[in-house]
Amino acid sequence: MKSGVIYILLLFLLACKSNPYPDYSKANNGAIYYRLFMFGDDRHKPEAGDYITADIAYQTMDDSIFFRGKRTFQLAKSEFDGSIEECFMMLAEDDSASFIISADGLFSKTLDAQLPSFIPENSNMKVGIRMHMIRSAKEYRREKEEFLAWIEDFGEYEQTVLRHFIEEQKIDIKPTESGMYFIPLNQSNGEKVEKGDIVTVNYEGKFLNGEFFDSTVKRKQPFEFVYGTEWQVIEGMEEAIGLMREGQKALIILPSDLAWGADGSSTGIVPPFTSVIYELELIQVRSREEQV
Repeated sequence: MKSGVIYILLLFLLACKSNPYPDYSKANNGAIYYRLFMFGDDRHKPEAGDYITADIAYQTMDDSIFFRGKRTFQLAKSEFDGSIEECFMMLAEDDSASFIISADGLFSKTLDAQLPSFIPENSNMKVGIRMHMIRSAKEYRREKEEFLAWIEDFGEYEQTVLRHFIEEQKIDIKPTESGMYFIPLNQSNGEKVEKGDIVTVNYEGKFLNGEFFDSTVKRKQPFEFVYGTEWQVIEGMEEAIGLMREGQKALIILPSDLAWGADGSSTGIVPPFTSVIYELELIQVRSREEQV
C-alpha cells in the first residue's frame, strides 16, 4: 500500500514539474498553455488566410492588462511553435480562452518590436481571446462589399457633421493626407518617435459635442505601448504620435476611419461612423538604445 501511495505521489510531482501552470493545459506543440472558459456550438476553426473578428487582451503573468481591443484581421500563417496565430487557430466561433505564450515570441518575432519595460526578457505573458467570427477570404470580401454599399449614406452623413464642426470652430488648418486634423498645443525639442520605441502618453477622448468618453488623465494612469506595432492604439493616434516630440501636446480630430470605424468601439461607447477628438500628450519616448 505504501509503495502505491509513493508511486502516485511521484506521478503527481512529475506532472507538476512538466506543467508549471496547473490551471492550464499544454497544447500539442508544447509551446503554448491554454485554459478554455467558454465553448461555442460551431466547432469550425480558422486557417491561415481566413478573416477573424476577436476580442484580444494582453496581460502580464500577474493578470495586469496592458492592451484590450476588438480586432478584425486576416490570420497569417504560423511561423514558429508557440505563435499567437496558433492560439487563434485553436478556437472556434464563440470560444473564449486564456493562453500563456512567450512574450519574446509575440513582440520580437510576430510584432517585430522591443519588449515593454514591464515584461522581463525570456518570460511569458497571457493573451485572452474571445472569438466572435470566422470568415473565409471570399466570404469576407463579399460581405465587405455588401456592407459598404449599405452604409454609404452613413459615411456621407458623418462627413457632413465633421465639415460643419470644422467650419463652426473656425479651424483653418488643412487635414493630413489621411484626413486627420493635427493642431499642436505647444512646441518641444524632445525626442521624436521611431518604430519600436516605448512611448508613454496621456490622452482625453471626446465627441464633437464635447462629451468625454475616455481619459487616462482622469484615471491617473498614462498609457505605455510599443510604437509601430499592431493592436496597440487606433490608427489616427499612431499617426499623430509620429508627428510629435517628447513633451509635446496636440489636439487631433479624427474621422471614424482613423478611429473606431464602421463598427464603433468594442465597448459600445463610441458608435459606428463617429468622428472623435483627442487631446494627446507625449510624455516619454524611450529608444531602442535606451532599452538595451
